[in-house]
Amino acid sequence: MRQKAGFVLAESQKDQGHIPVMPGEVIEAMDGTKIGLMIDGTVGSGGHSASLLEAYPGRNLLGLDLDLQALGMASDKLKHFGSRSKLIHGSYMDMSVLSRGMGKVKVCGILLDLGLSSMQLNDRSRGFSFRNNGVLDMRFDQSSGGKTAQDILNDWSETDLANLFYEFGEEPRSRKIAAQLVKNRPIYETETLADLIVDITNQRRKIHPATRVFQALRIAVNGELENIQKGLKEGELLLRSGGKFVVITYHSLEDRLVKRFFQRESANCVCSAEVIVCNCEHQPLMKVLTRKVIKPSMDEVRSNVRSRSAKLRIAQKL
Repeated sequence: MRQKAGFVLAESQKDQGHIPVMPGEVIEAMDGTKIGLMIDGTVGSGGHSASLLEAYPGRNLLGLDLDLQALGMASDKLKHFGSRSKLIHGSYMDMSVLSRGMGKVKVCGILLDLGLSSMQLNDRSRGFSFRNNGVLDMRFDQSSGGKTAQDILNDWSETDLANLFYEFGEEPRSRKIAAQLVKNRPIYETETLADLIVDITNQRRKIHPATRVFQALRIAVNGELENIQKGLKEGELLLRSGGKFVVITYHSLEDRLVKRFFQRESANCVCSAEVIVCNCEHQPLMKVLTRKVIKPSMDEVRSNVRSRSAKLRIAQKL
């Protein structure tokens, strides 16, 4: 897709293999726990998993992902660890069930890196990127059927699209964009969608005008926010005492969910402000270890532009 003058793409300008975000910080976050099983719930191509297995030779790792292509790459990267690593096609929402095959070993750490990988963005057949023209798909798991971004754009009502762009993309021009997209149906390709949004907004931003709409469509296609909520609760229950829960987010909707979950599960009381005497009987299950969110260094952002919006939070099971 051509680049419009005055826009900086929200993706790297050059193709590169996927670089794991804040690998040193992830390794440090997993330190200080008892020997057990680590779970990488979004294993991708295996970058974080390989670093963790190298850093902690006494631990095993279970890698989960909905993307079969990613699992193939992770398998190649982790094969020299032998039986210490196991990969399963599945969601981190189901990590309790999927981890049963690892035996009775207790889970000492869980990592969720909620970002897209470079290979997903660079693959035209996936439809995640407005930089590479392709069919509007956006499914993490293309083997499962289900609706695509193309289905949503061409089938949903104007009102539903506007609400989607506003709620999941935090797009202030959601109604204007939805109205014009409906008038220009059918829309099948990423380039067509991105160019329409540029023409509709007619504004120059540091971030490409299509970024928020693409984010909203991807979240809706994959049910991401609901999955995150379920995965956080699943992970909390699965962790052993002292185990670490490490989550990397890339936009404000994800980060708010993680921040609020960790805050709630570490609180002694979750009563509303109107209640004078606590009656919730809430017992904290976790301790927040990152009162201030961790962000990548400037050196990392310069070497890996896709890390620039990343935020890392850590909680520990009590």
